[in-house]
Amino acid sequence: MWHLSEEKKTPIYQQIIEQIIGYIQDGTLKPGDRLPAERKLATYYQVNRSTVVHALDELVSLGWVLRRQGSGTIVNEGNWGRSTAPRVDWRRLFTQELHPNEPFLEKVQELLNDPAAIDLFSGELPLGLIPDFRFPSYTWEELLLEEKKQSPLGYRPLQQVICQRVKSEQKIDISSNQVLITSGAQQAMFLLLQVMLQSGDSVAIEDPSFLYSLPIFASAGVKLYGVEMDQEGMRIDKLEQLILTKKIKLIILNPTFQNPTGTTMSKRRRNELIELSRKYQLPIVEDEVFSELTFNKVPPSLKELAPHQVIHLGSLSKIFGSSIKIGWIVADQDLIQRLSEAKQMMDFSISIFPQVIAHTALTDPQFEKNQADLVTALNERAQAFLEESSVIAKDWDISKIDGGIYVYLTWRHQHLTRKDWEIFFREKVVIAPSFLFSNDTMAMRVNYTRMTAHMRQQFFLKLHRISKELRRK
Repeated sequence: MWHLSEEKKTPIYQQIIEQIIGYIQDGTLKPGDRLPAERKLATYYQVNRSTVVHALDELVSLGWVLRRQGSGTIVNEGNWGRSTAPRVDWRRLFTQELHPNEPFLEKVQELLNDPAAIDLFSGELPLGLIPDFRFPSYTWEELLLEEKKQSPLGYRPLQQVICQRVKSEQKIDISSNQVLITSGAQQAMFLLLQVMLQSGDSVAIEDPSFLYSLPIFASAGVKLYGVEMDQEGMRIDKLEQLILTKKIKLIILNPTFQNPTGTTMSKRRRNELIELSRKYQLPIVEDEVFSELTFNKVPPSLKELAPHQVIHLGSLSKIFGSSIKIGWIVADQDLIQRLSEAKQMMDFSISIFPQVIAHTALTDPQFEKNQADLVTALNERAQAFLEESSVIAKDWDISKIDGGIYVYLTWRHQHLTRKDWEIFFREKVVIAPSFLFSNDTMAMRVNYTRMTAHMRQQFFLKLHRISKELRRK
């Protein structure tokens, strides 16, 4: 295992770095595994101990391993502050799957193929709740005519509809040259990282956050740092500490019905965040894919409060599912132009077809009614979930559900390990533990919208059994 290729001409210490990172990426070395002592590694590699020390120092600085007094060198159990190696295998990074080294997710994918499993993991509405609309028939010639309405920023009629919606919902006047259509919110995020940051830069996100393990940050060489949250959202005092100590260049957050916790940032906290970002001249990226799924009035968007300080991301995927993979970025014209140029250079072109579908959906006369019916149905499922959750209330703290699609359950007793969560597999209940979003192992994200009445009953029976077993551990 600890052998180097004699054919490589790169420095030995760099070969050691690349090999150890490779072992971590392919799962040979797992989170928490202890590396051999420095002297042993030097013997295995047949090099001076100073070469091994140099390589380990680099791995520590890149966030792949940790050194603990009395425990030696161990593989980092989390992703905070992790960066890519000085010599990046870009081909591998761009082709790797989400969470490539996470055994838990491999088992999740297996179980999702089992029709008997209860899927509360997937981040989409069930098909029965997705709003319906009539899509007019198009000939190939008509689609080619629609293609002529496409600009480098996207399908112009869709841009115009988004401008109207932003004006109506956020009280902001924007023009089409401030809107870039993307193939979903993740592509939007990737473009922003490429244009606004350089390899080695640091980004602050919420802790926990769905961004925690996305490979787009690794591929851009960007370090992530988590900011503790409370009931009002991201803590501004903790964020300022990070800005001062980690040279944060960008703040990315999901302030309304946050993924995974479901928390909505208060208006007071939003104003504090904007004030802090202005103090340090830091842009904010606001991911608002859940804001339309609200049961009550939500605070103004960050974009509404600070139009030039905030970059706004939107998407239709949470309403219509991933089949309509359309998102957008709303920002000042100069940035949109740079993003558009980057999009063209990377050949991230978007077919006219999904854009026409998105435009048809948003302009359908029944869209507002269908969306209102959807929100009503979600509210009914949320209330039913909370009412029936009393059977497990002594074991789990349950977050409020004011909108969105997730509820967050936190274990109230002894510390849980990653292995403890495998009990859910035996019961064929598929959930998303908090270690997929953070270093924490004490909570889980549940997509309550996917539960029928029967499924809810089954879920709580199974969770009651699981909780009894966890308490005995």
